[in-house]
Amino acid sequence: MNFPLTGRAALITGVSRRAGIGFAVARRLAALGASVYLHHHVPHDHDQPWGADPGGPDAVAAGVAAALAGPDARVAHGGADLADPDAPERVVAAAHAELGHLDILVCNHARSGGDGPLGTLTAAMLDGHYAVNTRASILLTQAFAARHDGRPGGRVFFMTSGQDLGPMRDQVPYAASKGALASITRTLADTLADRGITLNTVNPGPVDTGYAPPDVHEQVRRHFPAGRWGEPDDPARLIAWLATDDGGWITGQVINTEGGFRRFD
Repeated sequence: MNFPLTGRAALITGVSRRAGIGFAVARRLAALGASVYLHHHVPHDHDQPWGADPGGPDAVAAGVAAALAGPDARVAHGGADLADPDAPERVVAAAHAELGHLDILVCNHARSGGDGPLGTLTAAMLDGHYAVNTRASILLTQAFAARHDGRPGGRVFFMTSGQDLGPMRDQVPYAASKGALASITRTLADTLADRGITLNTVNPGPVDTGYAPPDVHEQVRRHFPAGRWGEPDDPARLIAWLATDDGGWITGQVINTEGGFRRFD
């Protein structure tokens, strides 16, 4: 009972940094007994203000391996640019080959940056965000479902950022591409239900992964009743619970786990 995911295997995308949500999710699933395959795309983080993890993918994988609890559970990892239309299939195939089967898919990856408000947009900006945030998540789900063998515990998770709860004027391509995942949640959940797979979308709200400069960090902090940002382990605990049998009756939902975040003063 202490390790309810024993014998199960999970693929988590976007696990490039120990400060990120994907890393926290992977550690939670590992601590519940699962084997995990970590997808990463280090060049994306390298090009962002927050930078890549200084230890690289091996250090990230070692941090997850330290949380392994299940008998014979293990960690594997591999890189891929999910902007490539063929990459989702390759990532799922690699994870399946490494772990032997797949029970859980967490689409944690995201393209951030390089967007803007209305009036500054280009087709390339819109297409680039759609390719990674929307298209890749759906194609990953398709590839996962094709390989799922019907055993109990099939789970898929999408991640959004609260686009339906308030405006994101300076991030139109990001908001549009992530909002599409919330809109398609019920359709895909219904499609997968007859195969014993649940699909839910989690909005973690603002989470401190090291991307916000000090002035923005303080401004956003004041909007939380608890006086602090979300931490990566906050959404990770929810996803880990939904991945267990206790969460098996929940599907087709967009779940906000924001700590009461107030978007307006």
